Amino acid sequence: MSGRTSPRIVSLLPSATEIICDLGLGPNLVGISHECDYPAGVQNLVAVTSSVIPKDTPSCEIDRLVREHLSTNSALYQLDLDLLRRLLPDLIVTQALCDVCAVSAEDVEAAVSSLPGRPAVINLEPMCLEDLFTTMLEVGRVAGIERSTVKRVAELKGRITVVEQRSAAIPGERPRVAFLEWIDPPFNAGHWTPELLELAGGLDVLGNAGRPSITLNWDDVTASEPDVLCVACCGFSAKRALEDLPILQRWPGWENLPCVRHNRIYVFDGNAFFNRPGPRLVDSLELLAYALHPQVHTVPGVPPGSLLRPYGNYGHL
Repeated sequence: MSGRTSPRIVSLLPSATEIICDLGLGPNLVGISHECDYPAGVQNLVAVTSSVIPKDTPSCEIDRLVREHLSTNSALYQLDLDLLRRLLPDLIVTQALCDVCAVSAEDVEAAVSSLPGRPAVINLEPMCLEDLFTTMLEVGRVAGIERSTVKRVAELKGRITVVEQRSAAIPGERPRVAFLEWIDPPFNAGHWTPELLELAGGLDVLGNAGRPSITLNWDDVTASEPDVLCVACCGFSAKRALEDLPILQRWPGWENLPCVRHNRIYVFDGNAFFNRPGPRLVDSLELLAYALHPQVHTVPGVPPGSLLRPYGNYGHL
């Protein structure tokens, strides 16, 4: 990285942008990805990426297009190299975790090799909560704010400990929870989400802890007999995910699932929570814990009992 006291930073994925801003480095951002939308104000920055998948594409078509591009090794995202050159970044924060989530690591490395000054590159590859904190510390170290980053990580870990201790004190059996990251077709929750479920006081019946999510058969869902069904579609708001919920309702055996009989189906804003490995994973944990055990857990800043709102016959958060 150059000797500038205030490094110019480009973020190529939303979770990186959230980490950068959470650490107080927002003023250093000069470019973002086309999907970066949090915190407020980052949309005013120039986007250096774009997607080949049109907005408002149906879920099943998104899945087909993604599989098609991955099978042919064609890029899902495009990087504006001319714009990147003009931004003169000292640091580029990207990922090598998932080719479906952002510009591929290979494309970034190829672009960086042609940039003047060869900016530093940090690849974020978190698979669990501890990996998230490791990546935050790495960003802080490279940006020269290691001390304040250590303090921030300790604050986030403290909130996790509070949830974990409350969950440990809950008597009786834990509810069986099926967590879906996509509906059409169904995908289970991988990476850090099974860990969040355990900390929140649930028993994960579908998850893929520490590994990518995978496509499920509907029989996998029904066989798990979940007491609670959680849905957080990757990149979708709760409202958008709810539009796909009737797809699940049409599957055989839906009405017999315990979660349906007891009206324990929660649709979360996957664009804001669960899917992005940034600081809001801790918010995600608190939301999930509240949904599973509202008599024990609370959500900071939200009055008790006000979080769950009816949406048809289901709750959304």
